[in-house]
Amino acid sequence: MLRFAANLSMMYTEHAFVDRFAAAARDGFKAVEFLFPYEYPAETLRQLLADNGLEQALFNAPPGDWAGGERGLASLPGREEDFKRSIDIALDTARLLGNKKLHVMAGLIRPEQDRARHRAVYLENLAYAARLAAAHGVTVTIEPINTRDMPGFFLNRQDEAQAICAEVAADNLQVQFDLYHCQITEGDLAVKLQRDMARQPGGAGGIGHLQIAGVPERHEPDVGEINYPYLFALIDSLGYSGWIGCEYRPRAGTSAGLAWLQPWL
Repeated sequence: MLRFAANLSMMYTEHAFVDRFAAAARDGFKAVEFLFPYEYPAETLRQLLADNGLEQALFNAPPGDWAGGERGLASLPGREEDFKRSIDIALDTARLLGNKKLHVMAGLIRPEQDRARHRAVYLENLAYAARLAAAHGVTVTIEPINTRDMPGFFLNRQDEAQAICAEVAADNLQVQFDLYHCQITEGDLAVKLQRDMARQPGGAGGIGHLQIAGVPERHEPDVGEINYPYLFALIDSLGYSGWIGCEYRPRAGTSAGLAWLQPWL
């Protein structure tokens, strides 16, 4: 049976952030995810999770200067020490929240920059993050993101993400497969899910976390060009047991748009 987590960065925005946990629990969610937890004391978030019977499914490591346009540090030459500090902060927070999945964003690259150099830094940083995370029982995820929503993002394709996992060869490094991003960049979702769901020989890669949204407008998954009922049945048949993050912008009120979820609760 598939399990869905509410993304509190995009859903329930009609409520203050600290009130979104209770709203998600009232609607039947058993887990939540969000982009960044660092604006709030971890103890406060831990109590909100406990009070509402929720599990923390995933959050992102600090991405650098988000307000200034940075979208991750992992592939940025010259920012290795900043990246290491970001992993320390993220793992401390993960421990307090009981969080076992940590998304590490690759960052942006300009056309004139050396992609091979960025890739080498990315591999080194991911190996470092996976090694530290393993001591906490945490899985690091990397996510291909479409360049329509995030121009210049370093990692865009599922096959490249799986290849990077194979090179790093850490059994706690996996791909975060966002069906919204993949549909925009590549399509052929069912084939890619079947190809990549399982770990590769030797234990590397595989899909460690799923996220969903309607395409093209990133609303509920019951509208747009993706046949989610078909894909949900496929994902279930492939034995996926992790959380599926609902990372979409509701068309209107969040609760009013959850009819698609009722069969799965």
